Amino acid sequence: MTGLLRRSELALPACNDHMFAKGASSGADLVFLDLEDATPVSLKVESRAKAIKALNELDWGHTARAIRINGLDTPWCHDDLIEVVTGAGANLDTVVIPKALTARDVWWVDVMLTQLEEKLGLSKKIRLEVLIEEVEGLANAEEIVRASPRLDAVIFGVGDFSLSQGARVDTNFDPLDPYPGDFWAYARNKVMVAARIAGIDAIDSPYPDYQNLAGYEAEARRSSLYGYTGKWAIHPSQIPIANAVFAPTEQEIALAQRNMAAYREAEAAGRGAVGVEGVLVDAAHVKKAREVLDRAELIKSAAR
Repeated sequence: MTGLLRRSELALPACNDHMFAKGASSGADLVFLDLEDATPVSLKVESRAKAIKALNELDWGHTARAIRINGLDTPWCHDDLIEVVTGAGANLDTVVIPKALTARDVWWVDVMLTQLEEKLGLSKKIRLEVLIEEVEGLANAEEIVRASPRLDAVIFGVGDFSLSQGARVDTNFDPLDPYPGDFWAYARNKVMVAARIAGIDAIDSPYPDYQNLAGYEAEARRSSLYGYTGKWAIHPSQIPIANAVFAPTEQEIALAQRNMAAYREAEAAGRGAVGVEGVLVDAAHVKKAREVLDRAELIKSAAR
């Protein structure tokens, strides 16, 4: 995992500028202004100016500022990057790449950003997140996530993925007939494993049924068990749920502190493991405890 907070990533259509101020103050760890699927073809060009204005003029606080560009196979992608980075590069933290199929897709965006940053004299490197939402992209996930040092998160995009796979699902991407367990378990796990290989964060897919907050929470909790560090939000009401689910609980923090203290005491006494309340605690448990405590501290620091 990275040292960044990505518990909640709120998607806002780049054409709907009346939503921007609320999004900037929503409490999401990241907000991306979507030039791709959420913006109709007739508004794609003019929406770039709206995104630039929002990035430059709104107070985003601790929220990371991002755009999702159009796909590399479209006529808008090239100008999405050039116009937004030229107009608001100093206030843009992340570019989200949709529908990545191969590592070369990420490499192309990286090269473009490098040229723009040098040309514009930008001192801060713009980060990248990439969406795995095609079966070819899933097959190449391990290569995609290691394609650029800018890349700090991979997102599982279940919507387009369900279409690419030909899955029979409803509008919430749930199977039309009863299915045991998580219908998307293979894809979620493969994306998660790829993320861990690359040492980056994994963000779970959107949940279109935004009025069903219990369903959103249940899905977020399931993906957190896989190891995901955050989830897409399509409505502000989903943000506090994601922020809570993808944070260590008080019980997890207390257990981590207990295991860490017990192991250090045993280590000082020349032992490499110790029993705590009938359970073995060794070096692996210490690594897990350190991960939990580091994440808790990261969240605490962001709230200051």
